[in-house]
Amino acid sequence: MSEAASCRADVWLWRARFFKTRTLAAKFVDEGRVRLTRAGQESRLDKSARPVKPGDQLVFAVGGRLIAVTVEGLGERRGPPAEARTLYSTLGES
Repeated sequence: MSEAASCRADVWLWRARFFKTRTLAAKFVDEGRVRLTRAGQESRLDKSARPVKPGDQLVFAVGGRLIAVTVEGLGERRGPPAEARTLYSTLGES
């Protein structure tokens, strides 16, 4: 599998604009506050360097909201909000 087929969890959360800084995203992941489901196996992310891949499902709570998303893309950079929304789809959407 190529290096571009996955992305660090903290980097992806930052690129998808769930956090203002990568440091905040890394701290959030390191605290074990993100659940990952891949190929039917659910686990808790415990290190910010853990990879996420397209098709993974993430569940976490930020600002009093429960967020459940499917990773659709990894992104090249932290772009504008419209670009960030293409990196994920909300679970439950058709």
